[in-house]
Amino acid sequence: MRDVAARARDIALTLTSWASVTGTEGEALFAAKLAAYLTGFDEVWAIPVADGAAGRSNVWALKRGRNRATIVLTGHFDVVPVDGYGTLRPLAFDPERLLPELINRLHATGESPLALADFDSGEFLPGRGLLDMKAGLAAGLAAIEAYDGPANLLFLAVCDEENRSAGARSAAPQLAEIATQLGLDIVLVINLDAISDQGDGAAGRVMALGSIGKQLLTAFVMGRETHACFPRDGVNAAYLAAELVSEFELAHELSETTGEEIAAPPTALAAKDLKSGYNVTTPAEAWVYWNTLQHRRGAAEVLEIGMALARRAMARAATRVGSAIPVMTYAELAGPAPSAPEEAGMLHLDFPERSRLLTQRAWARSGLPGPAIVLGIGSIPYPAVTLDDPGLERVLRDCASQFGLGIVQYFPGISDMSFFGRGPAAGSPGNAPLAGVGFNMPEPAGYPCINIGPWGRDYHHMLERLHAPYAFDALPRILLAAIDAVLKAR
Repeated sequence: MRDVAARARDIALTLTSWASVTGTEGEALFAAKLAAYLTGFDEVWAIPVADGAAGRSNVWALKRGRNRATIVLTGHFDVVPVDGYGTLRPLAFDPERLLPELINRLHATGESPLALADFDSGEFLPGRGLLDMKAGLAAGLAAIEAYDGPANLLFLAVCDEENRSAGARSAAPQLAEIATQLGLDIVLVINLDAISDQGDGAAGRVMALGSIGKQLLTAFVMGRETHACFPRDGVNAAYLAAELVSEFELAHELSETTGEEIAAPPTALAAKDLKSGYNVTTPAEAWVYWNTLQHRRGAAEVLEIGMALARRAMARAATRVGSAIPVMTYAELAGPAPSAPEEAGMLHLDFPERSRLLTQRAWARSGLPGPAIVLGIGSIPYPAVTLDDPGLERVLRDCASQFGLGIVQYFPGISDMSFFGRGPAAGSPGNAPLAGVGFNMPEPAGYPCINIGPWGRDYHHMLERLHAPYAFDALPRILLAAIDAVLKAR
């Protein structure tokens, strides 16, 4: 397998050298570069993705076998920005030149002894997107090139996982159509995403039999403004928001547990009052949102728990401000009417900000007085997905054990598995201001879907680094073994 390992490394470094930050020209150009790069496939094609930034496409490539059985290997090619690299930014996409510069910097600053030890070991390579997740794509491509079995192997590289999963949301409903057109029977989807492990790698060398889901829970906070010299004459929206942040932060009620696996508890991603500048009037409005992760819960249950937490926080606040603070959902505020169309000026804003503007408008239309709290869902709901085929699970567990891989029920990071796997309906459109306006939400494609990918540390950070021996040598072999095992069990 030495040639496969060398090939995986070569592909990974090539793909990493093509800058593809989400929403940039580099991401838009990546698909054409990749399609031209892919050789040895019977068919290669690209399908444009309409959602979000213009000019983006997903790339599909098929290596035909001798029967209809098909394994899909998939992952995303967009990466997060490189601003955090500072003066090393020009080298962010060149792992081999970046490595000695990072070593010199870490020796000089002493800022991360673990990263320095990793780099000095010779087993880790840095580079934006190498870990997350171009080494995974490379391992998949190297395995496909080496495969000489009866199955069809369908490679799918998608754009925009890092922002709004536009690529996977576009590709998910197309999978069944393409399978029918090409005479394919899809038996398994393997996602190739990376896992971070700050320890010895055991938690990174795993096979995930499903993926967590995500809901972005939002709170529009309406106070009652007043002069700062007479604070008891009003209700400060910033204070109400602070009580919500205190109540929700790391709240165990919103942290699901399955066996020994615990979904990360919620944490506030934004908390701001909506004043446009300084004056001595208290804030009338505020906006807060939290990342919440799920194993089985859908949007309705997450919202119900959120309502209970918000009511508890506002009961506490009421004793201080001397006024009841009602808590309602966006659907209760806006009613059954569809959300108002977005203006062209909104479209460059991120989903939470667009949701805020639509919620503000609904509040203004309602004519209700403050204070009040309005909870909703402010971005794309990611459904949790699981492998629900006991026979297939046994086969995959046996395969994992041969390579000393651990098994987890849920991939711990937000991933495109949510759109390819099997799970419940995505969310609660009535409480998502942007549903059907800012985005359309497909049902999960409904295929058995697992994750086997590389591991490393500190992705989305300047010190993002890949454990190279596992990614280049072990991972392609594991993928080939999993493909063979699944097909033999049919």
